Amino acid sequence: MDETFVRLICPGCQTTWKRPPGELPTHDHDFACHDCETERRLSEFTRTDHDLAVLKQFQG
Repeated sequence: MDETFVRLICPGCQTTWKRPPGELPTHDHDFACHDCETERRLSEFTRTDHDLAVLKQFQG
């Protein structure tokens, strides 16, 4: 069985990573990059519209 995940990219330093949607805050809450500490709404960290849709689907 495949695990669902959301791909993220930091708008500040371009670091990429992925996390299960259940481990993330809602798309409209602040989120900080674990490398450079850039802080913005989580929706600004999603790599694609599909990643944002997956995040929203699991949150609500």
